[in-house]
Amino acid sequence: MDLTREPKPPATHREFVSAFPEVGRAWERASRAALKGPLDERTARLVKLAVAIWAMREGAVHSGVRKARAAGVTAAEMDHVIALAATTIGFPSAVAAFTWVRDLTKAGGRPRRR
Repeated sequence: MDLTREPKPPATHREFVSAFPEVGRAWERASRAALKGPLDERTARLVKLAVAIWAMREGAVHSGVRKARAAGVTAAEMDHVIALAATTIGFPSAVAAFTWVRDLTKAGGRPRRR
């Protein structure tokens, strides 16, 4: 996978890594290692987005959307992941995840402030 296309992390992420550089380096190594395998990049990004949705982690969903978009995943494909998740995570959770994905797909790539 070509990780050079990944979008720049948000300022809060960069600040955390600056404060804890060893943790940041370890996280980066683990993240890169996890992406190595038989899945192509687009599929891996959709799986990671699905896991973030299931875990109800808004920041991870935002990150997943940014990285999926960089890998060429469309908004329609991400919406399909939410629809698939709805029967497992429940309708209210799916609607919440839908808004988190929309934060980036409808706002030009930056989360909207609520």
